[in-house]
Amino acid sequence: MEHKHKYEQFKGQPRLPKFAAPRRYDIKLKPDLVTCKFSGAVEISVDVVAETKFIVFNAADLAIDSSSVRFTDQTGSKVLKALEVELFEDDEIVVVEFPENLSPGIGVLCVAFEGTLNDKMKGFYRSTYEHNGEKKNMAVTQFEPADARRCFPCWDEPACKATFKITLEVPAELVALSNMPVFDEKVDGSIRTVCYQESPIMSTYLVAVVIGLFDYVEDHTPDGIKVRVYCQVGKASQGKFALDVAVKTLELYKKYFEVPYSLPKLDMVAIPDFAAGAMENYGLVTYRETALLYDDKHSAAANKQRVATVVAHELAHQWFGNLVTMEWWTHLWLNEGFATWVEINHAAEIDEIFDAISYRKGASVIRMLQSYLGPECFQRALASYIKKYACSNAKTEDLWAVLEEESGQPVTKIMNSWTKQKGYPVVSVKVNDKELVFEQVFYIDAFHPLTFKIG
Repeated sequence: MEHKHKYEQFKGQPRLPKFAAPRRYDIKLKPDLVTCKFSGAVEISVDVVAETKFIVFNAADLAIDSSSVRFTDQTGSKVLKALEVELFEDDEIVVVEFPENLSPGIGVLCVAFEGTLNDKMKGFYRSTYEHNGEKKNMAVTQFEPADARRCFPCWDEPACKATFKITLEVPAELVALSNMPVFDEKVDGSIRTVCYQESPIMSTYLVAVVIGLFDYVEDHTPDGIKVRVYCQVGKASQGKFALDVAVKTLELYKKYFEVPYSLPKLDMVAIPDFAAGAMENYGLVTYRETALLYDDKHSAAANKQRVATVVAHELAHQWFGNLVTMEWWTHLWLNEGFATWVEINHAAEIDEIFDAISYRKGASVIRMLQSYLGPECFQRALASYIKKYACSNAKTEDLWAVLEEESGQPVTKIMNSWTKQKGYPVVSVKVNDKELVFEQVFYIDAFHPLTFKIG
């Protein structure tokens, strides 16, 4: 009874406790694309901010090797093996108890684990494709909003930013991609070990890995950023339009936000089985094939427009979402609303469409605010906001504060009525003889993208 009680404090909580925070992950993954299993190990540099016997992190659908769990203090002289390792499946957390208190400061938490390349298109999963008439698997990650924990133990919250060093062991003939460029690789028989440069600070949901057979097309921005579009073998020519859009868009955003793209490369990958339209992983953006590939001879014009729209949206996230990240999911509209507004405001081929609240209401509210403050003032404020919160997290109130400072207008007072209420007001205008009669009603519809009034 006492054993259960001491862990009860960690159950049923929406967020992880604050007495320890990650600073750096060193992740090694070895996927088997035949058995659809993977093994891995992670060393997490943890900042213990308050004396504690416990470390609590996220994990789900992973088999944790309890005997591997240990904590090494910052001097490297003291290693504590875990006394207890408890997985709470409903909460998707692991509680590790050590035999004595961990002192405040940086230490290293080591955990070995195993998992399954699932078929649910989330976490670390498998996607199937055909090559020379043979069915094959590729390994893909999709971590937003909270599925990095299905690939490796972590603090799976957007505010828990850290750097990531990733190493993959893969079949030698396959392409292996991650957020950063390769800095070292070795081949031993049929296995290739690929080590990637350490990433800038980022949230766990933006970490990405893709392993499979691919062709690619390549170009560079004027700044020398290498941009590639990866697709199934034989489809490389269908990636040229998206490649052209990406190169031009990165340059456009750099000038508008007054902050350059922050990584040395950008890869965009077409995935056969993908749940969302696309995912803005830092430096490794994944897409449905229909959202990235365009065939001049066979694709409809609408598909070309969709590719431009989705690429513009996902690359906007490299600034809004990746460089500056919402503090918690309640501020999701900061990511999606701005990415949609930028996509609409800066891609000439794109029609304005209304969709889900986080995307389209957010974009509409931002556009309204831009019109109120003026485009030049608004642009200066956004550039200041990105510079101020780069490599950090922000709340809606932080954005309003920067806009107020730049414009001198009561932005918080004006915008709270829009962002803290559901739906939007619909104004109807009727002509009665020589009078105009205005009527305003509350409207919300989470399922239908367009509102029609008949009669």
